[in-house]
Amino acid sequence: MASDEIMTVAPIDQSKSQQAYHWIKGRIANQDFTPGYRLVLGSIAGELGMSVVPVREAIRQLEAEGLVTFERNVGAHVSMVDDTAYRYSMQALSILEGTATALAARRLTAEDITRARSVNDLMVEVLDHFDPRSFTALNQEFHSILFAQCANPRILDLVNAEWGRLGHLRDSTFSFVPGRAAESVREHEKILQLIESGAPLSEIEIVARRHRSATLDAFLIHEHPDEALGLPAF
Repeated sequence: MASDEIMTVAPIDQSKSQQAYHWIKGRIANQDFTPGYRLVLGSIAGELGMSVVPVREAIRQLEAEGLVTFERNVGAHVSMVDDTAYRYSMQALSILEGTATALAARRLTAEDITRARSVNDLMVEVLDHFDPRSFTALNQEFHSILFAQCANPRILDLVNAEWGRLGHLRDSTFSFVPGRAAESVREHEKILQLIESGAPLSEIEIVARRHRSATLDAFLIHEHPDEALGLPAF
């Protein structure tokens, strides 16, 4: 994904509730629906050309993921940004993505590695005229190439869910810690080299996990220096 817009597209054969789910989630990810935005079911249903029932089902699914908050007698709205939720998602993603990357490592082809390295090269170019959203989109594309071949569909679902949640919680972590971007692309190359050399999967998992944790550490040191001092290692 080379653009800075995060697309969430529902397959044609999905139910109306899933179409509504992807439509709403995409607008949350792209900041069309910002934190606190009220989600009027009737208006959404009218725009999508469906009844309120599937939209309500979609809202319930998004509520379960933490992207939407529903209050009795008030209705649904996009959840407010929560630093604690962000921390939890980053911690979870470091574990899940590290595992998925390791499980996919032996299944990656030379073409996959070339694609990933090309994306990382684009990230290096972006550093000269840094745009956090574009960098984040490329970062997601890079990691998606590496973990897409993970044979465990449940882990993949969890990784994608956390990526979606992060898209709501933080437009881009690199907006807060732009200096972390240069370190990140260097770590990407290290991960690629480990995969190419057939390194033990445990080593690939640890390096991929630390890569994600390092971004969280940088954010916490910037935003909450006192709390970051006691941050546990992952």
